[in-house]
Amino acid sequence: MEKLGKLDEALADAQLWLAGDPRAAGAREAVARLKKAAAERDEKLKEEMMGKLKDMGNWVLGKFGLSVDNFKAVQDPKTGSYSISFQQ
Repeated sequence: MEKLGKLDEALADAQLWLAGDPRAAGAREAVARLKKAAAERDEKLKEEMMGKLKDMGNWVLGKFGLSVDNFKAVQDPKTGSYSISFQQ
């Protein structure tokens, strides 16, 4: 599964292997390696998606002479909500 790029399935298999034999060093190594690889893949996909969303936002806002860079979002640590402000 890992060689096919199916990291989630490979991780599930490795976790089953580890559950069946908790002392298997190969299983522990595989789980750690696959968790890291899946996290890196997810981060790359997130960055790619955010870039595409920013490009789309700039395309729409560009019609009004604006950019997503004109807006700043600040997260409130107490509530987790965001406050968005416009900057020129």
